[in-house]
Amino acid sequence: MDLHGVLEKVKSLSRKAGEYQLAHFRFLDHGSGDAKTEMEYVSHVDVESEHILRDGLLQIIPEADFFGEETLQNRGEGYTWVVDPLDGTTNFLSGLDHWSISVALLHGDEILLSVIMKPCNDETFCAIRNLGAYHNNQRMKPVPRLPLSQALIGTGFPYRSPDTSEAFFSCAREVLYASRGIRRTGSAALDLCYVAAGFLQGFFEVDLMPYDAAGALLFLRETGCGFSEFCGKPYSLFSSRSLVAGFPGSYQELQEICRRHYGEGF
Repeated sequence: MDLHGVLEKVKSLSRKAGEYQLAHFRFLDHGSGDAKTEMEYVSHVDVESEHILRDGLLQIIPEADFFGEETLQNRGEGYTWVVDPLDGTTNFLSGLDHWSISVALLHGDEILLSVIMKPCNDETFCAIRNLGAYHNNQRMKPVPRLPLSQALIGTGFPYRSPDTSEAFFSCAREVLYASRGIRRTGSAALDLCYVAAGFLQGFFEVDLMPYDAAGALLFLRETGCGFSEFCGKPYSLFSSRSLVAGFPGSYQELQEICRRHYGEGF
């Protein structure tokens, strides 16, 4: 398979979905969208964006399965597209210009390529396994070693997981004073890309969905970032409850803090 050709088609398709989203951005009524679960929302823009992506991706590789956030969730042993059509829906619905489109191609459990795009400024991350990662067509450098005390950390609130809220806030308190600070942007896919790019230097969150993380994991691998479950076990896209990532040095310190607060079950 010509993965370079596939990547270019995915970038073009993602840009098409982004243009559709931008045509609706800040034109929806405040408070619009439907609640899928408590504190989690979906709009017709999410659903239509996934249709645009799904239809286009299945033309690129007709035999592939499709695992998306809003429509189909099929996964096979061969090729699977894992897609978040609009990561940061609450931001989008509120008029905040920070959300992303995430597309990853898997073969079995191996991530072959990924594209993550921020439509508002056309910021684009793309990668092919073992061939490096790129930010706006510039190759991303391997990340350096950095202590947690010099790291800015991204996270997400545990709105899907109220059972972990006490552990989260005690963990976040320790991380806050052990690092340069904490940021919560509302798009895990972008947060993880920003770790790989060096704009953040660490990240932790519980109960991410496969489509939240699939695309970004490849950028972490290609730039030498460490990542795992909080307890230190290897991260599994479709089964792990926790993800901690970061620069060498920062990652190990952050992982140990998370382990202490969440316990070995995470």
